[in-house]
Amino acid sequence: MYGGIMRFAHAVLPASDTPVLVHVTDDGVVPVPELVPSGPATIEQLIAGGSAARAAVEAAASAYAGERTPVAAVSLAPAVLTPPSIMAVGLNYAAHAGELSLKSDDTPTVFTLWPNSLAPHGGTTTWSRELATSVDYEAELGVIIGRPARDVSEEEALDYVYGYTVVNDISARNIQYSEAQWCRCKSLDGFTPVGPYVVTADEIPDPQALKIWTRIGDQYLQDATTGQMIRSVAKLIAHLSKGITLLPGTLISTGSPGGSGYSRTPQVLLADGTTVHVGVEGIGELTTHCVTTE
Repeated sequence: MYGGIMRFAHAVLPASDTPVLVHVTDDGVVPVPELVPSGPATIEQLIAGGSAARAAVEAAASAYAGERTPVAAVSLAPAVLTPPSIMAVGLNYAAHAGELSLKSDDTPTVFTLWPNSLAPHGGTTTWSRELATSVDYEAELGVIIGRPARDVSEEEALDYVYGYTVVNDISARNIQYSEAQWCRCKSLDGFTPVGPYVVTADEIPDPQALKIWTRIGDQYLQDATTGQMIRSVAKLIAHLSKGITLLPGTLISTGSPGGSGYSRTPQVLLADGTTVHVGVEGIGELTTHCVTTE
């Protein structure tokens, strides 16, 4: 039964090999192009369709009485497929900056992530043990921009958000501490799992009031709230949009709380056979399986 929540994913349905945008409920998924003939097939197309496309999908989902495919019967693709930009913010929680012995300046630390790094919920991320010797997890709230945002104020910034997702900003710490920039250490293939879902902004009335966590098995390694951010989502959007147009579909990863595995004694690093889960309240939990090679 339709519960009114606008929750989307990209799913590869049985007998298909191409991901398609699906509307998700507790009863399963249905392709958006099935709800709305010739409707958007990706989240990027849905965003581009504006309020008219959103209203059409919401109305069709509310009226839909057909069968849905169980979530367990589909494979998920990344929650965003072709973002025009992936912008990441570092050192946005005081505890995380402190544990890494890095200074959190008056302005945010900003870097980009490369599209080859995108990975899905339930996917496998593989890396060379020779290249990446200290691989860490980072649970982060992901923000998806819904319309062009340039020079927006902090007060109006959240009006430009289309939805929210979960990001695991996997990081090769040995590379991070050996180079002046952070793009490469966090952009190895599969190092940016995103998902499982995109939840529209109206379902998250306050992005600063969400639990955020990382767990491996039953051990919670990060356990915090987004209210602990040094700079709120609104403040980040306002800052990033100064002189730069944030295009629709842009993904912003907003920083990770304390509890990194690299800073623990003993360290808890991602390794061959590790399954790591990162989650954000109201959105879901994102799972990644880890495999290493020589």
